[in-house]
Amino acid sequence: MSEPRKCQAIKSTGGRCERIVHGDATYCYSHDPARSEARKRAASKAARAKNSSNELVEIKQRLRQLSDDVASGKLATAKGSVAGQLLGIYIKAIEQERKIKETQEFEERLAALEKAAQQSYRSVR
Repeated sequence: MSEPRKCQAIKSTGGRCERIVHGDATYCYSHDPARSEARKRAASKAARAKNSSNELVEIKQRLRQLSDDVASGKLATAKGSVAGQLLGIYIKAIEQERKIKETQEFEERLAALEKAAQQSYRSVR
């Protein structure tokens, strides 16, 4: 049995990439020029996920402040209640957006796996 083929890319440190490539690929996912756009999209999604996390931290801070303001009498109970409800709706919208993105990413990954499995099946036959 032959040894697995490795990525042909040279890393920024000057050494060769050690990742194994499959099929007729020359480069791993991280170095494949044809996957440059996919890597950019993945990085962008990661940045957006971080932004969502920051939004939730901000909402928690606002809710805490609302609670403190209502408890201290700075804000009327009715106004605090409405503001809290609106922030709750906002949190639900963020969660729905996250679920949609997660589903889209899952579908993309599944399609890529199915394509790779089909190509692998063809190469074996």
